[in-house]
Amino acid sequence: MSDKAFKSVWDAIEDDPAQAANMKHRSALMMAISEHIKAKGLNQTEAAKLFAVSQPRISDLMRGKIGMFSIDTLVAMLAAAGIGIDIRVNTTRVRTQTFHAREAAPKAGHRQVAA
Repeated sequence: MSDKAFKSVWDAIEDDPAQAANMKHRSALMMAISEHIKAKGLNQTEAAKLFAVSQPRISDLMRGKIGMFSIDTLVAMLAAAGIGIDIRVNTTRVRTQTFHAREAAPKAGHRQVAA
């Protein structure tokens, strides 16, 4: 067994730092969506309508099937639900990029398009 320490499980699993960062961000987005679904008490059918995807996609997300979701897909799901994302980029240490999901009120003059 190695004594090597990792900042996250993704750093331990992925050999490529870029891929590890991608996995960390996808995981954070998936957890934010899952927590939102639980906090609102939504069933999978209701969540699918809110996030503009099919019920099986919500099932995959709730089961943590990270390989089935790209960052683009997760961002689109959050946008469909009116949940904003703040991105902070630390140019001195790229590995510390973080994503934070937040509730977003529709902006004045913008309308939400139903799927």
